[in-house]
Amino acid sequence: MDERAIQGQPAELPVALSHTGTPEPALADARALTILTTEHWSLLTARSLVYNETFARAGMFLAFLSATLVGLGLVSTATGFSNTFLAIAAAVLAVDLFVGLATYGRVLAANRESFRYLQGMNRLRHAYHETVPGLERYFVSGHYDDARGVFGVAASAMVSAPGTVHHFTTMPGMVSVVCASVAAALGTDLILLATGSGPLAALAGIAVVLLGIAASALVASRGMRTLAASIDSIFPTPAE
Repeated sequence: MDERAIQGQPAELPVALSHTGTPEPALADARALTILTTEHWSLLTARSLVYNETFARAGMFLAFLSATLVGLGLVSTATGFSNTFLAIAAAVLAVDLFVGLATYGRVLAANRESFRYLQGMNRLRHAYHETVPGLERYFVSGHYDDARGVFGVAASAMVSAPGTVHHFTTMPGMVSVVCASVAAALGTDLILLATGSGPLAALAGIAVVLLGIAASALVASRGMRTLAASIDSIFPTPAE
């Protein structure tokens, strides 16, 4: 008999267990690993695009702000620090503030998208662990898809720094501080136009900066709590 006609027995696939301890037949399919890997790369690509957009938007805002400040410097050379200059500066700073707030809002939305992608990748890693048990010690990323598991991967720096301090080291935190500074400059400009009082304008500017930074921290804190409450977890982090 031709040896080529002898068909070997197919190798047994590992029977994966679900998070409830029951067999997970879908992961025993030979095509499951390919599908999961493809989805993992799709999430990585989507998260990379979100990061690129975040940096591009922040860079655009800072470039626009720099250009307008240079323009205001040229205007001040021609007009001096008169009411005409203050009126032009108020209009320009209002546009800067609008661009900054729009950038801040988009960066926050991009961060939420990034957390969703991280949750998806954690869920896929859990499938890898179910397919081949015992791989936990070889992974440095988490495989639990609840808020604790996702935040542990995305914001590991918060372990060594308080949440509010960590916020101001991130892109949204940095943009919020710049926006608060622009708002303070606009407020100072308007006070000077209305009253001509330098000390009053300075106090108003300081107050606006502090309020803007506090509001940014509050928005970030509430946003994280809302995001954590909205996460639908299938594989929560064990209590221990």
